[in-house]
Amino acid sequence: MLITIADPFDPSLPGKLGEFGEVATGLDRLAETDVLLVRSKTKVTREVLEKAPKLKLVIRGGVGIDTIDVKAAEERGVRVRNTPKASSITVAELAFALMLAAPTRLIEAHISMCQGKWEKNELKRTELFGKTLTLVGLGNIAAEVAKRAQAFGMTVCAYDPHVPARRAEELGVTLLGDLKEALSRADYVSLHVPLVESTKNLINKETLSVMKKGAVLVNTARAGVIVAEDVLEALESGQLAYYCADVWPTDPPSPDYPILKSNRVFMVPHLGANSKENLLRIGEEVCSIIREAQKEGVL
Repeated sequence: MLITIADPFDPSLPGKLGEFGEVATGLDRLAETDVLLVRSKTKVTREVLEKAPKLKLVIRGGVGIDTIDVKAAEERGVRVRNTPKASSITVAELAFALMLAAPTRLIEAHISMCQGKWEKNELKRTELFGKTLTLVGLGNIAAEVAKRAQAFGMTVCAYDPHVPARRAEELGVTLLGDLKEALSRADYVSLHVPLVESTKNLINKETLSVMKKGAVLVNTARAGVIVAEDVLEALESGQLAYYCADVWPTDPPSPDYPILKSNRVFMVPHLGANSKENLLRIGEEVCSIIREAQKEGVL
């Protein structure tokens, strides 16, 4: 069996995979590959799949499988898996760090100090304590964000039509059945949904208009969940105080991406799943998936 690692994983992963067979890196040996490991950079398109006639399993190290042509994979009998639980803590920590950066004025304060300024009186702070956070999506990552928000004394609401009320109750989260109602309650909104047809452009002029004036929007989900031009307009009008983002239409984003025009945007270069601990967890989950596939006779 040949396992091909197309994108960067933890350096220890090739050694761990040795128990299953031969390990290659890059895409030069696609024609011989039985298992393909990718993260965000490599897109598993129909064309890529056609070059891998022996392929039986694609594993994406991370949350979501929108970088993989799942339909084309199914047509070829290729199983598609990802590692959603591995990244929960590290992405949640980044989402919460971005959310903290807004009321503490952390980035603005740092930049002003680097410029030799002392803006003690100019940079007014607010607190997370007592504020309402709405989670759009209540999966593994959102659940971790909820725990952290509650520890800071926030009220947590959520909108997720696919999650049972019992799950929200277990997390101490108020589950609302209407997106606009959930958004209207929020001082902070954090996005945690996959990019599918029902979530594409979910945050747009209409949904932004129901939010509290001066709310903060955090996006560690997918760039396609928002309409960038509408978010920029909301920032310029003051409807949104800040947009905090780790996700982009492309890595890196095009210089003409509308969001880059605003100084009310806190940006990081898709670091959500990029912690050492998370890469180790992803590797462990990848090995578990391969073992499971072997037991089921897929490999």
